[in-house]
Amino acid sequence: MQDTHAADPLSLHGVVPPTVTAFARDESLDPQGTAAHARFVVDGGAHAVFPLGTNGEFALLSPEERDRVVEAVVDEVGGEVPVIAGVGAPSTRETVARAEAAAATGADGLVVVTPYYYPLDATGAVEHYRRVAEATDLPIYVYHIPSKTGNALALETLDEIAAIESVAGLKDSSKDVPWLGQAIDAHPELTFMAGSDSLLFAGLEIGCTGLVSAVANVFPELVGDLYDAYAAGEEERARELQSRVYDVRDALKRGPYMAGVKTALSLRDVDFDVGGLRSPLRTMSDGDRAALEDDLRTLDLV
Repeated sequence: MQDTHAADPLSLHGVVPPTVTAFARDESLDPQGTAAHARFVVDGGAHAVFPLGTNGEFALLSPEERDRVVEAVVDEVGGEVPVIAGVGAPSTRETVARAEAAAATGADGLVVVTPYYYPLDATGAVEHYRRVAEATDLPIYVYHIPSKTGNALALETLDEIAAIESVAGLKDSSKDVPWLGQAIDAHPELTFMAGSDSLLFAGLEIGCTGLVSAVANVFPELVGDLYDAYAAGEEERARELQSRVYDVRDALKRGPYMAGVKTALSLRDVDFDVGGLRSPLRTMSDGDRAALEDDLRTLDLV
């Protein structure tokens, strides 16, 4: 099902896990664990990796730590699959600095979340992406997640951003299917990636070629099977696998925000440890961990 879109030199498609950032017990960065997780998802069939997304806890890292994460992932899987590094920050100045650092490290593309915290108008959004595009030659993928940033992009604003030469695609986590459908219809030259595990199948149905899936951080094979089934025209099978993804997603949502992915990784038979989350995010209690393990055993996943 891979499509080649004129604006995307990487032709991103398939499973693109938003890889986790590993921490030691004292919450210091663990580059080796971070690299090991990227290796795990690539060996599990991922078509590309996206370090420093929401699952990568990017907003809790220093600029230097963010650069080290990109370096660790590029050193481990660069050249095998595209590495599209998250470089977004509230300020354009900091976003440009992280974009330049990621490019120097060898990232293949840049994921730029809309600036967050402060309200952003259309003119500010377009200028932000234009200045990032001018800073490097790498393709840029807009990251649209208004529930976290507080800044939604109007379709008319996306039209202006899409006209910027380096903009190659968009990762949409708005869960606004009509908005996404209209964006895809208006910009067939761009690559679109579904950014919610609740809408993997739906995203493929309306024209997404990539699946940025938190579930794929733990079970890349499951999301890969869904993508492969859809690509092979086996839509009923893909629907069944989406239903299974719903079950896994529900299980991972136990306990504090985002604790499920790292806890579930610790329940799999893997030879690395990604540690806990960085404060103020919290790991699961013993009770929630046991319940998650029961859920995943019931699903025959651990």
